[in-house]
Amino acid sequence: QVQLVESGGGLVQAGGSLRLSCAASGRTFSTYTMGWFRQAPEKEREFVASIRWNSANTIYGDSVKGRFTISRDNAKNTVYLQMNSLKPEDTAVYLCAADRSLVTSRSAIDYDYWGQGTQVTVSS
Repeated sequence: QVQLVESGGGLVQAGGSLRLSCAASGRTFSTYTMGWFRQAPEKEREFVASIRWNSANTIYGDSVKGRFTISRDNAKNTVYLQMNSLKPEDTAVYLCAADRSLVTSRSAIDYDYWGQGTQVTVSS
């Protein structure tokens, strides 16, 4: 079993930056595709970013491409989401997810494990 704990959320003004971290437990972390999703109130869960186990491939949702960067440090069992040029529309609970597949995915249903999420609020 894999447990994921997000941190780093908070309040930031538009145009600012924030870095989220996701700490994972479990021996198999380094073999998992990792992803970030976000959930705004009464809206569907939205894909943000995904990274392959060896960081060879990353993909992003169109709304965050060019502003957000996903990375991971397998030695520390941690995945990061660097968020720059934040907009009020980025306000959401950000969730970390792990997928046993070797291929990055934009679909939430492909992910096997989820963290509880961390709130990001961007003020205008």
